[in-house]
Amino acid sequence: MKLTKYEFNPILKPNPKNQWENYCVLNPAVIYDEAKKEFVMLYRAAGDDLKHYIYLGLATSKDGFHFVRQSDEPNLAPIFDGEDGGGVEDPRLVKMGDWYYLTYASRPYAPGRYWLDEPKPWVNPPKDGPLFLKWNNTVTYLAITQDFKTYKRLGRMTDSREDDRDVYIFPEKINGRYYRISRPMFACGKGYENKNPAIWISDSDDLLEWQGRRLLMQSEYWWESKKLGGSCPPIKTDKGWFMITHGVSKKDDSYRVGAILMDLNNPDKIIARTKEPIMVPEADFETKGVYNGCVFPTGNVVKDNILYVYYGAADTFVCVATCNFTDLLNEMLNEK
Repeated sequence: MKLTKYEFNPILKPNPKNQWENYCVLNPAVIYDEAKKEFVMLYRAAGDDLKHYIYLGLATSKDGFHFVRQSDEPNLAPIFDGEDGGGVEDPRLVKMGDWYYLTYASRPYAPGRYWLDEPKPWVNPPKDGPLFLKWNNTVTYLAITQDFKTYKRLGRMTDSREDDRDVYIFPEKINGRYYRISRPMFACGKGYENKNPAIWISDSDDLLEWQGRRLLMQSEYWWESKKLGGSCPPIKTDKGWFMITHGVSKKDDSYRVGAILMDLNNPDKIIARTKEPIMVPEADFETKGVYNGCVFPTGNVVKDNILYVYYGAADTFVCVATCNFTDLLNEMLNEK
C-alpha cells in the first residue's frame, strides 16, 4: 500500500514576510489535541541568512490539511550563546499525561547553507578542542510544555560524539521503562553489526540517561542502502507499535518512506516491516529544492482510522499524505 498524497500539497510554504521562515519550512511535529479538537504543528523553519539559523513555528488546523500560523514570531528559538545555539531542528512530539514532550536536534553553531559548496560559518573551535565542536555535531535535546507557549528545556539526551538525530521517545512507558529510538551517525562500520547508519533502541528510567542501546534494525533493501532512520513517534495499536521509517538509497541519495510494527511488550522485536517504500519523492516540490529527492516524515496522527503522515518535501515545504490505518496494518502483517 502506498500513502495517498494530499492533492493540494504543499500545505505550508515559506512565509516571505517573516525573515526567520522566508526560505524553507519543513519536517514538522504534529499531534492531535483532543480537548481543543485540533491538529497542532511545530514546524522547522529558516530564513535566507548566511548562517541559516533554524527555528520552530506553530500552526494549527481543524481538519489536518489547512493549517494557520499562530504567530509571526518563532514558537521556539535557539539560545544563541547556549548549547543549542545553532538552531532547533526536526521536532518530534508525544503526549504523556498532561505534558507534551518535545525532542529536537541542534548543533553548537548554525549549520550555514549546507546545500551549497561554501565555507561553513561557525566559529573556529579551540585548537586541540573536542571534535564535536570542530564537526558541529548534532545533539538531541528534550523539552516539555503544556500549552505550546512556555517550554522547559531539560537538556541533552544523546552523546555529543555520535552526531545523533532522528531521536524520539515512545508515548508511554513499557514495563515501567521509557523507550527511545535513535540514529547515531557514527555507530556503524568497523566493530558494529551494521555497515551503515541504522535504527537503535534503548530504555531509561528518567528520559535523559539511557542504558543498553541495542540495534533495532539495519538496511536490508535497496532504497535504504545508504542509511536508515526512524521518522515519526510510534503509535500504539492492538497489533503492535507502528512506526514510520525513512531510508536513503546509495543509488540516488533520495529519501523514501517505510514502516514497521514492533511487539507491544517488547519493542526490540520487529513483527512486520515494509519491503517496498510506502511513499517516494515524485512531485516537483519533492524532487527539486534545498535537498533534491526528499520526502521526510516527522509527524503522524491517527484520527477516525485515517493515518495522517506529515513530511518535509525537498527540505523546502511541509506536506501531508494519508491512508486507511487498518488496511495498512493488515497489509504489513500479511506481507511478512
